[in-house]
Amino acid sequence: MVVPSPTSMMRSKKTKALGIPAIDLSAERSELSELVVKASEEYGFFKLVNHGVAREVISTLEEEGRKFFAKSTAEKQHAGPATPFGYGCRNIGRNGDMGELEYLLLHTTPLCISQRSETISNDPTKFGRAVSDYVDAARELSCEILDRMAEGLWVPDKFALSRLIRDVNSDSLLRINHYPTKKWDPLELDENQTINSGVGFGEHSDPQILTIMRSNDVGGLQICTHDGLWIPVPPDPNEFFVMVGDALQVLTNGRLRSVRHRVLSNTRKARMSIMYFGAPALNWRIAPLPKTVTAHNPHQYIPFTWAQYKQAAYSLRLGDSRLDLFKAKG
Repeated sequence: MVVPSPTSMMRSKKTKALGIPAIDLSAERSELSELVVKASEEYGFFKLVNHGVAREVISTLEEEGRKFFAKSTAEKQHAGPATPFGYGCRNIGRNGDMGELEYLLLHTTPLCISQRSETISNDPTKFGRAVSDYVDAARELSCEILDRMAEGLWVPDKFALSRLIRDVNSDSLLRINHYPTKKWDPLELDENQTINSGVGFGEHSDPQILTIMRSNDVGGLQICTHDGLWIPVPPDPNEFFVMVGDALQVLTNGRLRSVRHRVLSNTRKARMSIMYFGAPALNWRIAPLPKTVTAHNPHQYIPFTWAQYKQAAYSLRLGDSRLDLFKAKG
């Protein structure tokens, strides 16, 4: 079933409070497929409850993340700079975008996890196991959701989407973001005597197929509706949030739309979030599935490889619309 989640009192210009779709993964299969597609069409985003991922898998990686970000700056810098993998601070991408955060970015291949763990943790075996267990769980969750999406879209091959992520050469990533408390002075108070929030991570959409996101109990995440209004997302450390990425928008010929989102920094408590970005192998060809192309909805995008799309993404600023480069000409 779908139920609206409570919304926070946070407001910003052109922001409104709406219920975030919450989908129960234990629902009856045909109903689940329908609801996943509906939420992805309307929001490109939903909360997933009864997801079945062991609490220990989540808490272990969260604790490893807390231990790393609690280190001194000098210690953390041993794991950086992020090029693109490793430890980064404030810099987002290659083109001058900045945010009030620090992060770890890892490729999800066993070799990358093992190598990076050596520079990140004083106990690399424990850290690497925590990352691997989390990645395995997030991948399975992503594939389950993508299979339900394929069924809801009436795609004959229900594995048409999840197959891309299950590929042994999948380019999937894991990112842990840490947003420290925001320092302030009385001059930053607005007319309501509240502190203006800074931008922790600027507006963007994720380029991959699907994002599985989980955070602690600190808010700040906002998503943008298709009509341009921002919705605060109440944090829920017990559940996951699912985001449609650019590649999935292309694969469904625009029926499911990637969600633009941002994170505002919190003035009182540190926020930590963990994202699994499900992506295909670099040589995978991304094009609308035949079932999604009709006379009323012809090809919206030209085919491209995941490597070509990544190259385009890296050449643009964070908030730029990358998909515009691959739109089919009518």
